Amino acid sequence: MAVPFRRTSKTVKRKRRTHYKLSAPNLVVCPITKNFTLPHRVTKNSGYYKDKLYLANKKID
Repeated sequence: MAVPFRRTSKTVKRKRRTHYKLSAPNLVVCPITKNFTLPHRVTKNSGYYKDKLYLANKKID
């Protein structure tokens, strides 16, 4: 089994890990319920997408 010849330093390890990060999700405001939701998806609260009802069992308060 191969093992590293030299120990990986803190700097090298941290430079390599700079790309391991999360990005914030892009949220849009639902025009009907005014809640944040993911773009191009049916809203969980109202069941609407692009002013059309896709989930009929949801109620709008």
